[in-house]
Amino acid sequence: MSHWVIYLDNNSNKKGFIKDFQHGNIPVALQEFKPKNGRLFSAFTLDKLIDEEDKHDKKFISSEHQALETMSSGEQKKALLKYLLNEKPDYIILDNPFDNLDITFQEELKSILKQHSTEIAFIQLASRKEDTLSFIKHFGSLKKNEFTVLEKSVLNENANSHTFNAINIPASITPITNLDNILIDFKNVSISYGEKRILNDINWTVKKGDFWQLSGANGSGKSTMLSMIFGDNPKAYGQEIYLFGNKKGSGESVWDIKKKIGYYAPAMTLKFNGRHSIEHMLISGLTDSVGLYTIPTELQKRIIDQWLTLLELQDLKKQYFNTLSTGQQRLVMTARAMVKRPPILILDEPTADMDDESAGLLVALVNKFAKETDTAIIFVSHRKEKGLKPKRTLDLIPSKNGSSGIIK
Repeated sequence: MSHWVIYLDNNSNKKGFIKDFQHGNIPVALQEFKPKNGRLFSAFTLDKLIDEEDKHDKKFISSEHQALETMSSGEQKKALLKYLLNEKPDYIILDNPFDNLDITFQEELKSILKQHSTEIAFIQLASRKEDTLSFIKHFGSLKKNEFTVLEKSVLNENANSHTFNAINIPASITPITNLDNILIDFKNVSISYGEKRILNDINWTVKKGDFWQLSGANGSGKSTMLSMIFGDNPKAYGQEIYLFGNKKGSGESVWDIKKKIGYYAPAMTLKFNGRHSIEHMLISGLTDSVGLYTIPTELQKRIIDQWLTLLELQDLKKQYFNTLSTGQQRLVMTARAMVKRPPILILDEPTADMDDESAGLLVALVNKFAKETDTAIIFVSHRKEKGLKPKRTLDLIPSKNGSSGIIK
């Protein structure tokens, strides 16, 4: 059985490759798959099935008759894989199968794929080399639209070291002062939704200058915790949760809290689908707006010029944000969350779907934030990113009584 891994970078035309493959426009080296019956294991497939379920009010792939939309990322992928395997295709294209999955789900998925590798061929599209399935013996790469056969795996190639311009993180225009040293304080926090227990007796303190990684299995409560800090989750009220010295629900509005927090998750990028320049994208981080609708001041432009120099994007400042590569967009959005020099910076799975090179650059930028500022950083990720230097980790461990928090 011929199994392939095709390594991607942030400029790879993955959608075009998949579409061509499905319509029989297949690279010469992969012609053996042309007459065969294939399936696609991808977020694209899940999105299509979710739409179909919504339209027809029918559950297509879950044996428990649970709607796909209500499942966690891991549960969705597990249900989709079971559905595709039951159709017994000749091959399955695996589109970054391990993205957004915790370690336990990853190992379970790898085991299932290996069990079926003697009867079904797998073509793995991988942005991260460490995700390469162990049984794969054929290797390729996709650079933009060009497919190339590789003679061997590049899994053990040394990753480049990543650094940023030697200039320091630019100063804040309007620094927030008179804050207590303790910025976030969870005291014996327990959360349930109906009969389902999510968090169990969580104690967690975040101080100025802390650098935390928040990790845990899919469905362990990471999103719930973030929503109680940054969002307006009603479950936070009545709990012993203190933000910037004030008990949650004691009068400070969610907007007052958000002004003191920089936040970025990849889904936010979709909000900026207009014709915004990189310069204006960063300036909008100073004004907390989606896009720039006021004339920037000279001080704002000067500060943003420093950020552009730091990111080595000065020559591209007038270029439209939506023309950048995924890696460049993520760097800009991460910097945008930090331009105010907020007391707290939350980065929610910022390296998901990134290639090794781009993820390494973003990790280097976050490490620079931690080293040069007193902003408290909370980095949420399933992966232990190479080179990331958090001082502490809060690991949420699920149980029937809800997730407990283990601090390492």
